[in-house]
Amino acid sequence: MGIADKAKNAAEELAGKAKEAIGDLTGNKDLKAEGQADQTEAGLKNAGENVKDAAQNVKDAFKK
Repeated sequence: MGIADKAKNAAEELAGKAKEAIGDLTGNKDLKAEGQADQTEAGLKNAGENVKDAAQNVKDAFKK
């Protein structure tokens, strides 16, 4: 996974946590849910990148 992808996913997750916290503090259920969804999306993107990295590692191992 590229550094730029890691940074983007981390920023998206952090923004999601902020939205969730603000929604919780203000009683805004929609904002809280949006923050949770953002965090889930960032986590899924990280998982997808990890799968790509693992597949590349396997491919590279067979090249040797």
